[in-house]
Amino acid sequence: MAKGHRSQIKKERNSVKDTRPRAKVSFARVSPTKANFVLKAIRGKKVGQALGILAYNSRYGAEVIGKLLRSAVANAENNNGMDVNRLYIEEAYANQGPIMKRIRPRAQGRAFRIEKKTSHITIVLNEMKDK
Repeated sequence: MAKGHRSQIKKERNSVKDTRPRAKVSFARVSPTKANFVLKAIRGKKVGQALGILAYNSRYGAEVIGKLLRSAVANAENNNGMDVNRLYIEEAYANQGPIMKRIRPRAQGRAFRIEKKTSHITIVLNEMKDK
């Protein structure tokens, strides 16, 4: 059975759509476990404070996540017209992406498998409410 006109269906879908600014990087060459170490350090923090934490974090994931956070801030500023000084990180998570399997030659003709893990990292921002 028909549920209505296409434009009506789109209006209904967009009315419940999440409008928080977000940024996502897919297939990042960092394992989700290692990315989550860095994400845990910045989750719930203000954007300026989080960028400072990432600048002095020596993990490789911090570099990727810093670039992603700057992208999310730009999305909030340009697409949603939000004030950058009032933004904080509401959600930050890394899901597992595909694993690249490689073979490492070992002694006596054996071969060990190396797994190069990838992740899909997402950052969702929001504006602080006035108290």
